[in-house]
Amino acid sequence: MSVLDALAPQRVEPARKPERRLRAVTGRVARRRPRLAGAVLAVGGALAIGAAQMAISLASTQDAFVLAGLNVQQHELTLQKQALEDELAGVSSPQALAAKADAMGLVVVGSPSYLRLSDATVLGDRAGTGWISTVTPNGSTRVGNALLAPPPSETPAEAPEETATQEDPDRPPVLTDGLPSPTTR
Repeated sequence: MSVLDALAPQRVEPARKPERRLRAVTGRVARRRPRLAGAVLAVGGALAIGAAQMAISLASTQDAFVLAGLNVQQHELTLQKQALEDELAGVSSPQALAAKADAMGLVVVGSPSYLRLSDATVLGDRAGTGWISTVTPNGSTRVGNALLAPPPSETPAEAPEETATQEDPDRPPVLTDGLPSPTTR
């Protein structure tokens, strides 16, 4: 029987067609109500992003002003440092030191003398019979130094008009009646 069953035609049931999910709309479909929570969340998120961008913009703007102020301060300090270095160079120049030594009564001698500390003996020319320099730093052989010269002081009694009326070849002429123009006919 098993051979006969295997050779016998078997019944095939027709395949079922899947049920269609689409159907014709016959009436009015109720609309779903929009979710209020989603809308509030979206608007709130957009406002939070805008506020964060404004805060970052204000912070970076404030930092830019602080940086500009610090740059100005650094420039002023650099100028002060340069002025102090120039003043130090003038005060420590050989000319300034020689002038101060001359003002204290020190003289320039040609041959040096040395003091040996172990036995307190003076080595070298004791009597100063060596040559003595004829250069006096504060005398007629003085060499000028712009770093040693005091800055020019302005006197309040001197009016600007008086200085302008003086003929100075370095200054342009004073114009009282406007710009000069040629006479044409």
